[in-house]
Amino acid sequence: MTDPVTPSDQRTNHETVVAFEAVRFRWSARSEFELSIPRLSIAQGESVMLVGPSGSGKSTLLSLICGVLTPTHGTVTVLDHNLASLSSAARDRFRAEHIGVIFQQFNLLPYGRVFDNIILSLAFAKARRSRVGSDQQVLKAEVRRLMDALDLDQIGLSRRATDLSIGQQQRVAVARALIGAPDIVIADEPTSALDANTQSRFLDLMFTQVSETGATLLMVTHDDRLAHRFSRVIQLDDVIETNIREAAQ
Repeated sequence: MTDPVTPSDQRTNHETVVAFEAVRFRWSARSEFELSIPRLSIAQGESVMLVGPSGSGKSTLLSLICGVLTPTHGTVTVLDHNLASLSSAARDRFRAEHIGVIFQQFNLLPYGRVFDNIILSLAFAKARRSRVGSDQQVLKAEVRRLMDALDLDQIGLSRRATDLSIGQQQRVAVARALIGAPDIVIADEPTSALDANTQSRFLDLMFTQVSETGATLLMVTHDDRLAHRFSRVIQLDDVIETNIREAAQ
């Protein structure tokens, strides 16, 4: 079994990893919806809980951080890169290299093997793949290490995603987000379908793995009972201004 990647192996010295400055976003010039984020800053190594009701702009905020969307005005800087200055293809590469995403619906390949689902993100991220190693046996050893750490050691690498329980699928999605030690891990409502005991165990496992690599964790949730687990809680209503404006004429 190979040793896990340590923070010094792959962390660069970014005191601030995410910064919003005077950001506004509208879907189009005629859109009635406008999202405004005057300022938001997240530091390296923080575990941040983002809390907000449905419709408060959580998905839009995450899409701006990931570079899926770019602001209409202002700047979104991630790891010292102004994302709007990058081409769409460059933003895709940047996201693959630096950001691991745990989706609410997991987004696994349903008939893909566990192994293939976990290493999928490495196909688009040369730096993350190089941290693991190019040798296939080393890669399998790292996948098994993550599976052991996430209590997935009882399932085989060749199992299909559709054969797994919801909790197992969720942990496979976490392993996919964490492999190759990305700088930032974003979790979008990852515990919404779990009971209290399973939720607590899942969070323990996720926090342990994120802490080992020194990654910055951003987790969106409706459940403010989880606040004690995080180094900072951001109420989206405090940083986001959502306005309905008249459509442009």
